[in-house]
Amino acid sequence: MMNPHAETHRAEHAGWLRAAVLGANDGLVSTASLMVGVAASGTGTSAIVTAGIAGLAAGSLAMAAGEYVSVSSQVDVERADRLKEERELAEDPEAELAELAGIYRERGVPADLAMQVAVALHETDPLAAHLRDELGHSEVTTARPMQAALASAASFLVGGLLPFLGLLAPGLTAKLWAIFGVTLLGLAVAGVLGARIAGTTVLRPALRVLIGGGLAMLITAGVGQLAHVSGV
Repeated sequence: MMNPHAETHRAEHAGWLRAAVLGANDGLVSTASLMVGVAASGTGTSAIVTAGIAGLAAGSLAMAAGEYVSVSSQVDVERADRLKEERELAEDPEAELAELAGIYRERGVPADLAMQVAVALHETDPLAAHLRDELGHSEVTTARPMQAALASAASFLVGGLLPFLGLLAPGLTAKLWAIFGVTLLGLAVAGVLGARIAGTTVLRPALRVLIGGGLAMLITAGVGQLAHVSGV
């Protein structure tokens, strides 16, 4: 008999990884765009720093709150599904048994064997079987609101600090372009790291965040320049 071997899968990291990648990208883009927009309006370095710090604080808190509310809603849906399955199992266990066997038949299991498997699972933990095979719920994919909120806020802060390095450049125009360049570099790194951790190809995720972030900064710089020209 062969000994089972340990396996690790990336699905177990999906919740916090999604939140962390989103937070880092948003921290980079939103903070840099705000700083670039203020710099393009012709204001001094102190105004750029103030705008960046304000954006960093507000953005990280907003990301944390948004992730917590969003993922909590997913938890509510999962809880409602669980209660519904518990009620159905209590009211009509035979129908639920037939439903579970039907799921296995649709997956290619012979009818007799599908029923045997369904009966065996109903004798041990029918609720877990229905949640897993009927609804796709599992411990690996369970929504974790606090984990998502913390990952999002922390990664936003880390990503949002990077554009401040551009302020080291001399002169307002140089600072603007330095913020732009440093942020693009950070977006490329974030895209590559996210793709590596997720186990996907690197080029498309990196290009996606680079193009999106670059456009966001260019548009914001344009708005800042228009505000400066119009004297708003």
